[in-house]
Amino acid sequence: MLVDSHCHLDFPDFDGEMDAVLERAQAAGVGYMLTICTHVSRFEQVRAVAEGRANLRCSVGIHPHNVAEEPAVSANDLIELARSDEVVAIGETGLDFFYDHSPRDAQEASFRTHIAAARETGLPVIVHSRDADETTAAVLADEYGKGSFSGVLHCFSSGPELARAALDLGFYVSASGIITFKKADELRAIFEDVPLDRLLVETDAPYLAPPVPKRGKRNEPAFTTHTAEKLAEIKGVSTAELAEATTDNFFRLFSTFTRHPSGNA
Repeated sequence: MLVDSHCHLDFPDFDGEMDAVLERAQAAGVGYMLTICTHVSRFEQVRAVAEGRANLRCSVGIHPHNVAEEPAVSANDLIELARSDEVVAIGETGLDFFYDHSPRDAQEASFRTHIAAARETGLPVIVHSRDADETTAAVLADEYGKGSFSGVLHCFSSGPELARAALDLGFYVSASGIITFKKADELRAIFEDVPLDRLLVETDAPYLAPPVPKRGKRNEPAFTTHTAEKLAEIKGVSTAELAEATTDNFFRLFSTFTRHPSGNA
């Protein structure tokens, strides 16, 4: 059984298809999913996707792209929203200096606010980082010095230095369909060095469908299997061993997400 540790099932790409999407995930052996909040202003829509579904939970947070357009939130605001039974994580948050859709100083302030909420709630923080390796590592180290917190570098596509810095803080590193891309040799080499007990897999659906065999398609949780197969190949383990390890890792990190004895909801 696999877990899609990061998807966006509230996005309009899935309108009217939720039951079918979840059925395909179950049929593919993806037993659990974590749907991620990118706009606090749309949190209730995110939460509603998870409500009443034992194999689906959500996060609360503001993507760095959206910091400038979203209302300002404090750590206490996030903490209050995280009291919902469906919430098992804070984020996604972090830094994106590739697109710079929001000012960098505002992104960093929001990132630190999310970390403060994660520290207070004990929930893991989900970190997005693109073209911001050095600053991301510096913020994580500085904030960790104020008190420990857990988390994951999601959809990891950064350099080895950021991977090592995060691992040194006890973080996990999540592989997306990017590891299947033809020109991702350097990224695959980084994942070779990430310990098996620190790995997660994800789709980031509806984005980043693995090009083989899903080129041009909308991504969805069922496609987690293709990333897992490639990650198993990279790590030199069976797909069954990779699935067991990443699932165990997921529930160790997202410890408030109840795992059912049968492995399915």
